[in-house]
Amino acid sequence: MPEVSQWNRRIVEEFRANEGRVGGGFEGRPLLLLHHTGARSGVERVNPLAYQKVGSSYAIFGSKGGAPTNPDWYYNLIANPRARLEVGTETIDVVARIPGPEERERIWEEQKRVMPGFAEYERRTSRQIPVVVLDPVA
Repeated sequence: MPEVSQWNRRIVEEFRANEGRVGGGFEGRPLLLLHHTGARSGVERVNPLAYQKVGSSYAIFGSKGGAPTNPDWYYNLIANPRARLEVGTETIDVVARIPGPEERERIWEEQKRVMPGFAEYERRTSRQIPVVVLDPVA
């Protein structure tokens, strides 16, 4: 069983019980479950994350609520780019990549437009919030 933090456990359970839909702060927002492998531990972990569809790929954002550090899942994907997503009732194998500057800017600006909370996270931190693109494995 993948490791899930206590905070995320309720969201993951609700997501799975409702075909990828959850209430609360995530209600009506595109949400996926990211299965990734710990960079040091090798343990599979699961995080619920907001996403943006980019063609056949999925973009996720290391906002961490505007915290001064990147989320652990970001470092895990850098070390182990092969991952799995749950989107709705579908499971998709993906490979993570960091987009180039122009692609990142286009995706990030769209995310701030459709979910203005991300602009607030950006204002809270001096770091550049990572954008990661998850490309489906053919």
